[in-house]
Amino acid sequence: MEWNLRRMDSELRQINPDLLQPSKSFKKLSSGTVALNVGGYLYAAHRHTLARHPGSLLEEMASGKKPVQHVDAMGNAFIDRDGPVFRHVLNFLRLGELVLPEDFKEAALLRREAEYYRLVDLAQAVREWEQRQFARQEPAFLEVTDNHERSQGLRIYCSDGSFIEKVKCRLVQVSKSRLDGFPEEFEISSNVIQFRHFIKSEIGSRLVLKEDNTFVCTLESLKLETVMLALRGGYRLLTSLDSNRGSVVQCEALHFVK
Repeated sequence: MEWNLRRMDSELRQINPDLLQPSKSFKKLSSGTVALNVGGYLYAAHRHTLARHPGSLLEEMASGKKPVQHVDAMGNAFIDRDGPVFRHVLNFLRLGELVLPEDFKEAALLRREAEYYRLVDLAQAVREWEQRQFARQEPAFLEVTDNHERSQGLRIYCSDGSFIEKVKCRLVQVSKSRLDGFPEEFEISSNVIQFRHFIKSEIGSRLVLKEDNTFVCTLESLKLETVMLALRGGYRLLTSLDSNRGSVVQCEALHFVK
């Protein structure tokens, strides 16, 4: 048993000596690896990773501009801050961007930690992430209206512009044996598409599904495609006007929410 413990200790030291050998200062380390004890959680990183943002606290510590004031029992530099959240600070330094799980609940704490470490870019990235999460929490409203008149055609409105983009990505205009992409004349804004003149913008042109260039869209098939995209995207049908026509697709107005 004693021989096995000595052997394990020897193998661990060969794998990462910086994590096992006490160090009072970063400058005394024999390699570019730095060990940090943050709130009781031990992290290891390259010195240049910590120094990527000049003027930050971690850059000053890694470069030796700021001497290590506190060490743990093993001699590792000790920072009295939140240990688990420091993982995201370190990943930001490594990746150059903020990557957080969708269910992350400690954005406010991470932002304060970024401010403590004087990582301005990280603090801004956290604020932008919080804004995106807040926008996602707001319900998205989708309205599909069709008055069955050639002059008006089919109108699709969605408060979430990403759904409009999905509809556009499903369709392409074909004219004179070439693909012209989605017709710009049908895009009223980033939230509205309106298909007028029976979705024919010029003689010989036709609107087709991108995956099947032989399937020519009509207003009815286009409405059905929109409804299917909505249902697959998690939208729920709230109301339908004039549903006595016998089909949801034939209704004059459909309202969805997500």
